[in-house]
Amino acid sequence: MTDLPHTWLGWALLSAVFAALTAIFAKIGLDGVDSDYATLFRTGVIIVVLGALVAATGKWRSPTTLPARSITFLVLSGLATGASWVCYFRALKAGPASRVAPVDKLSVLLVAVFATAFLGERPSPRDWVGIGCVGVGVLLLSLKR
Repeated sequence: MTDLPHTWLGWALLSAVFAALTAIFAKIGLDGVDSDYATLFRTGVIIVVLGALVAATGKWRSPTTLPARSITFLVLSGLATGASWVCYFRALKAGPASRVAPVDKLSVLLVAVFATAFLGERPSPRDWVGIGCVGVGVLLLSLKR
């Protein structure tokens, strides 16, 4: 049997656990703190921790050695991440974590659509059913009660 934490699925499951903890910790941490400032503070923590990880594992390299295409898309990814975090923290500040976090996961459906359109990926019909279930779940969670 494959060692789960070393497979894509293992890393994805760990990502889900940490994303869930992110919502809970952020919701608590936002009490009495502006959401944009909280996003900046959190980003600083991430920079320090990732910087230490990259340095400790010997993975540092000069950004000037990266291909221009990689730099372009990593910058775009960083901008999208920043925009996502600002929106997410504002939503957490205003709404319940139990509803904000699942709606944020509409990204599952959007990633599938964008990956099909831009990366040429072809999810199976079974995959689309699961992705559609996520979309329906988000719709149910976002409707007013």
